[in-house]
Amino acid sequence: MDFEDVSLTALRVFHAVAEHGTFTAAAAALGYTQSAVSRQIATIERAAGTQLVQRRREGVRLTAAGRTVLRHATVVLDEIEATGRELSGLPTVAGTVRLGWIPSAGAFLLPRALTELSRTDPGLRVVSREGTTPVLVRALRAGSVDLVLLGSAPPFRPPDAETPPLVLETLAERALLLAVPATHPLARGDFVDVADLRGQRWIAGPSSGEDRLMGVWPGLDERPEIAHSARDWFAKLHLVAAGLGLTTVSAALAPAAPDGVRILPVRGGPQEQRRLLLAHLGRPTSSITRVAAALRAAALAAT
Repeated sequence: MDFEDVSLTALRVFHAVAEHGTFTAAAAALGYTQSAVSRQIATIERAAGTQLVQRRREGVRLTAAGRTVLRHATVVLDEIEATGRELSGLPTVAGTVRLGWIPSAGAFLLPRALTELSRTDPGLRVVSREGTTPVLVRALRAGSVDLVLLGSAPPFRPPDAETPPLVLETLAERALLLAVPATHPLARGDFVDVADLRGQRWIAGPSSGEDRLMGVWPGLDERPEIAHSARDWFAKLHLVAAGLGLTTVSAALAPAAPDGVRILPVRGGPQEQRRLLLAHLGRPTSSITRVAAALRAAALAAT
């Protein structure tokens, strides 16, 4: 089988595996069975004459050949989508920037930047999606987004080890904070000592990034008691307001804390800093450059 005979279905499946990071997640996104995804990947690998995907415990990783196929598959699928839109009489997506962002960036920085862009550059269209840092990095590699806002925690390693390396820019670096019920004894002071966090009840959620339990103060020398688990940061803050536990919070989300919550710094341990990164794959278009400038300005205004 020549590679020229590879079907669009196989290309879409391969692209989904690259973006979602596992065969299971790709199957769920496409509405396929996992075995169907495996068969399509096997088909495209036979056509390529080499392995394109390495299966690992933490998810798939593309080989060098796989990255080559992904680069061209992204172009082909984008062109097919554009053709369909044109034939349907829908507006073209020229001048569109696809932006990915982590939840803390979506609270204030993103609306501020997009509002300013709508005023200064009304012809520029930005479509965006929320995600975790690992998910957004895969989407960027897969060509599903053009620009991403990522989070990073000490020791501030690159978000992935793939090549070419992502072009990264630090937009902000601020201390991690603690959200405490206003009625809690820890809320009486202007800061919380890290030693006083022992034995507390936490509101947290799972993470595949550097913070294994998003919401628990890092580095505690005990197994934390997770009273409630939630992925949504605003849900966590409202649970804190109800007096049901503590949670960590990004400085960017602090102004959104509801009544009944105090946001406090933590002292006495290693300084817990968090960075907001802007990332792309290099050689950005003028549209991407303009969106990046607006995000940069919004981050600067928030400091």
